[in-house]
Amino acid sequence: MKASILALGLSLSVTALGAGTAYAAGASDTDQERAERWNDLKKELFAGKAIEPSDTMVKIDAPKRADDAALVPITLTLPQKDKVKSLSLVIDDNPTPYAAHFTFGPAADPGEVKLRVRINNYTNVHAVTETTDGKFYESVGFVKASGGCSAPMGMSDEEAMKGMGEMRMKFGEMGAGKPAEATLMIRHPNFSGMQMNQVSRDYTPARFIQKLDVSYGDKLIFHMDGDISISSNPVINFGFKPEGKGPIKVVASDNQDGKWEHTFQAPSPSN
Repeated sequence: MKASILALGLSLSVTALGAGTAYAAGASDTDQERAERWNDLKKELFAGKAIEPSDTMVKIDAPKRADDAALVPITLTLPQKDKVKSLSLVIDDNPTPYAAHFTFGPAADPGEVKLRVRINNYTNVHAVTETTDGKFYESVGFVKASGGCSAPMGMSDEEAMKGMGEMRMKFGEMGAGKPAEATLMIRHPNFSGMQMNQVSRDYTPARFIQKLDVSYGDKLIFHMDGDISISSNPVINFGFKPEGKGPIKVVASDNQDGKWEHTFQAPSPSN
């Protein structure tokens, strides 16, 4: 399913940027119109899978009105984390609705994922989780925002790309036998393809983090497929199991064949 979601995201990017937005929407859309749009998206993104509403499997915490449409904080909570296999974030009315897909590995503690996204219009935001027994569950939130995908970064493209691929990681409290939290920060402009260069007046080509692998020792924490809806200089907060040996390794690649690796030494759990 990951491959089909990613392929759809890329195809919708081309459609949206080259021939007008495929899923145009606005503040005046009715609940019925939004529901119909989501039904269409589900058929394409999840290949006809039955998806049940459930706040006990996945929850979305998002601002009702975004302070900055290009940096909208989203928290995805998975109350029954031990049953979770993967998690998808869909921003229904973005030029590319697909935002991110996380596949969790044996070192993951997938109780909560936080990230920042671009939101281009008043829109529903859906989180869909796949469980280990192959079932799908969804939750929905509504965010008022406008222009996040085309918002300029306030600097030249050259400045935005300086230090591209540099990474930092912050760790929360590490307790023995307890899940741990970490925050990954990656320097990357994540150009959406809709931002205008303020000097040349041309649109900056899309360049965004497309794949991200985070592992602890020889065990995967998560794999992420991303697209243009993730904000510039991505910040992702995640949980992991501080068991075993070895550093946390991050491997990131973008859609223009850029690739970066970095390792971080996680603190030892305290007793």
